[in-house]
Amino acid sequence: MKIIDLRALRGPNYYSRHSVILMKLDIAELENKPSDLVPGFKDNVDKIMPTLYEHTCSPGRIGGFYERLTRGTWAGHIVEHIAIELQCLAGYEVSFGKTFNTDRKGIYKVVFRYLEEDVGLRAAEMSVNIVQNLFEGKLIEIDPLVSELKEIGESAMLGPSTKSIVDEATRRGISHIRLNESSYVQLGQGKNQRRIQATMVDDTSAIGVEIADDKALTKSLLSSMGIPVAEGYPVHTLEEAISVANSIGYPVVVKPLVGNHGRGITTNITCESELQMALNKSKEICESSIVEKYLLGFDYRILVINGKFVAATHREPAFVIGNGRDTIEALINEINKDPQRGYGHEKNLTRIKIDHMTEQVLSNKDLL
Repeated sequence: MKIIDLRALRGPNYYSRHSVILMKLDIAELENKPSDLVPGFKDNVDKIMPTLYEHTCSPGRIGGFYERLTRGTWAGHIVEHIAIELQCLAGYEVSFGKTFNTDRKGIYKVVFRYLEEDVGLRAAEMSVNIVQNLFEGKLIEIDPLVSELKEIGESAMLGPSTKSIVDEATRRGISHIRLNESSYVQLGQGKNQRRIQATMVDDTSAIGVEIADDKALTKSLLSSMGIPVAEGYPVHTLEEAISVANSIGYPVVVKPLVGNHGRGITTNITCESELQMALNKSKEICESSIVEKYLLGFDYRILVINGKFVAATHREPAFVIGNGRDTIEALINEINKDPQRGYGHEKNLTRIKIDHMTEQVLSNKDLL
């Protein structure tokens, strides 16, 4: 089999009022080999993906797709169902799908719903490979493919703030179209459409954005209005950073002057060697940094809509509690089994990753 064309149709389209993946598929010699002519085909499908039994297909009842496999159906139709189920297993509940003949023998159009574009496109490619192997009597392990789709979805999914806006628009019956791979989204259609980029709307002040993007300028303006801020100053070199740290006193914090999501930030720095490592890390995000006095406290994200406080979240650094028996890695693996933890912003809690920062924290505590 060969994919001739693969694309995502965003928003209402010829096939559905929802976004769909459209695949033009050449099933080649399998045109003469429906599923009923392959011994054990249905059983092999059930072995690798038993949840396909829930698919009703044209009979309109649970097990309907299995009935079609037994009576005989073609590769394109099977690709459709497997692509749908791969997405469901990855956490994207979709059900719509159609397979159409064309005026060329062996060429089909396969259409199915998607929620996350990159996940849908990759599921299409995976399903073709799975079905090709099934017709050859080979069984593909599904779990690694589902994990890959989850990772793709986590890296491509909208952030929690943008997703909240999109979800509320959907609840109100307002359509949305994602216009790029980031957080640029169109809400509504025609003359009533509005566009957002993450939490910025199309009439957000450009000057306000520039100010908020510069930590030093933001601190200066807040301080001028009598709002308490941590003492600190922008730096460009290690010598400047050491001078500021000695002036305001350790412990200090180093942040990229421009950045977000906590990237490149190091806290509770107590000596020059730690300061140098922190500055190098900060420069990976922005050439200029800011050195501030380290203050203990809580981390909150505040949601303000139309000048009014609406909600707040309390963010807590990842931690595990020792039991005197297991290693820290084992404790992390155990806590990640919590069903409330997911990839990125998938769920209320995030799976703990073992990365450079984890190793640095453990090293500082002489635990590595």
